[in-house]
Amino acid sequence: MNRMPFFDNARVILIFLVVFGHLIQPFAVDSQLVNSIYAFIYIFHMPMFIMLAGFFAKGIGEPKYILNLAKKLLLPYLMFQGLYTLLYFLLGREEWYNGILHPQWAMWFLVSLFSWHILLVLFKKIPATLSILLAVLIGIAIGYIDLSGLGLSLSRTFVFFPFFLTGYFMTKEHVKLIKTRSISIAGIIFMLALFTFIYLFINVDVTLDTDWLSGAVAYRRLEAEISGGLMRLIIYILAALLIVSMIALIPSGDFGWLTKIGEKTLYVYLLHGFIIQPFREFDILWYNHWYETFWLVLLSALIVILLSSRPVVTLTRPLVELKWKE
Repeated sequence: MNRMPFFDNARVILIFLVVFGHLIQPFAVDSQLVNSIYAFIYIFHMPMFIMLAGFFAKGIGEPKYILNLAKKLLLPYLMFQGLYTLLYFLLGREEWYNGILHPQWAMWFLVSLFSWHILLVLFKKIPATLSILLAVLIGIAIGYIDLSGLGLSLSRTFVFFPFFLTGYFMTKEHVKLIKTRSISIAGIIFMLALFTFIYLFINVDVTLDTDWLSGAVAYRRLEAEISGGLMRLIIYILAALLIVSMIALIPSGDFGWLTKIGEKTLYVYLLHGFIIQPFREFDILWYNHWYETFWLVLLSALIVILLSSRPVVTLTRPLVELKWKE
């Protein structure tokens, strides 16, 4: 599929938010501003990232597709699972070993991405609206079952699948319909209103409440055995509205090297933990005043630029893409 600058621009913004979110997490406990930014980002950044992955999943069902997919996703998963296990061991973490079935750090995405492609074999045969509605109902229902002991990111796979499926059914025409001035203005107003509400009325416990946004934890463990389904539906709706707002606002133009970063977001995603985890372990970062948010923004941008740079990509391509040359 020919690349559209809009999608690469979107991926650049989203991978920045992934890095920024992980960078500011330790400071969300003591700062209401950081806490609010963290919660706001986590409502939509992975759902939208997953939706974009679904948009480019058009080849499902072609000969040898599943085998190539396993090579592209599962082999890097095994390698990076081992590398992050080694990193945690070297950092002296007590729980440094998870085993193959329980993804380290952000490696769950690779396992789930493979699973979403497999699920598409069935769900793509159902009319789009019905298919997405069914996926949403499954995503809500799965919270009543504790799948954490089974590993392989099963809960997240089902919870986030509606976004992947939406991306699969989405077309360029849908994007053009959203990218209007009126939706852009409405999106800005909604985003400001939601952030203000979070800042004024919600204080997120980063060790508990963000499990609502991660999709990895059953309602029973979140002490919402009955109301959990309604809470997840609300999160789905907020995520969908934020995604529409972002689509309307993200520029469609080609910004040269900046847009090109969008082609290398998987490198940033897989590698940024090797920078951020030592930062956390050795308390290298600090945050004491609201204006220090800006230096964390700058640091996140520098990490994205570094990990998508030609030297880093060339050096790590054998691990990420299983090949030596482009």
